[in-house]
Amino acid sequence: MANEGNTSLWVFGYGSLCWHPGFQFGASSVGYIKNYVRRFWQGNSTHRGVPGKPGRVATLIEEPEGWTWGVAYEITGECALRYLERREVSLGGYNTTVTNFYPRDASRPPFPVLLYLATPASAEWAGQAPLHEIATQVVQSSGPSGHNVEYVLRLAEFMRRHVPEGYDEHLATLETLVRMRIKENNLCLSTLMGEAPVDHLSHQNQPDHHNQEAQPQEERRDTFQYSAKLPPKKLRCLNV
Repeated sequence: MANEGNTSLWVFGYGSLCWHPGFQFGASSVGYIKNYVRRFWQGNSTHRGVPGKPGRVATLIEEPEGWTWGVAYEITGECALRYLERREVSLGGYNTTVTNFYPRDASRPPFPVLLYLATPASAEWAGQAPLHEIATQVVQSSGPSGHNVEYVLRLAEFMRRHVPEGYDEHLATLETLVRMRIKENNLCLSTLMGEAPVDHLSHQNQPDHHNQEAQPQEERRDTFQYSAKLPPKKLRCLNV
């Protein structure tokens, strides 16, 4: 675990990195960063949308006194860093910065983490919009990594399960609106959600733990996979 003398490189996940890091990491720690809030203001046409019909994904907006909960991962090896740079920067349109991370365990000191975030100058920046419009866009968008609905709902479920103290009104409201749109349009939720990811935190009782070269994760339908393997096919429900 990080300490004052630790020189390891860590990355902070607040979006899909929470429930699908996609790379092998050394240790992980649930906690938060200060002066940022999570917003679904970044467009996406490489993972959760397509050119001409982008989806909406999370970014961080600077806000004094704000905070965002998530997971910090210790990066082990150049392969993991190259993977993140391609996933987040080349394909995601995010920029990089560094900020302090505060572990859930207050007895542990804060430590610096790598942060990927989008700004109005970023590629595919979508910007602020009413949440009901963002929800509609989410329900109507899908890309190489899966449906945009999956991105929103799995993040909300992860936060509820692993970080109950990290309530995020923006995310919670968006989840509610997305579920309403699914019901209104008589859509099949299991089809939208795709294959369930490996829950990399559930096998530990402690929120902060060493992953010890994390077990290979279930491969997904990504264009940015750490390794390639086709997921098993399963029957999907149909609404008629």
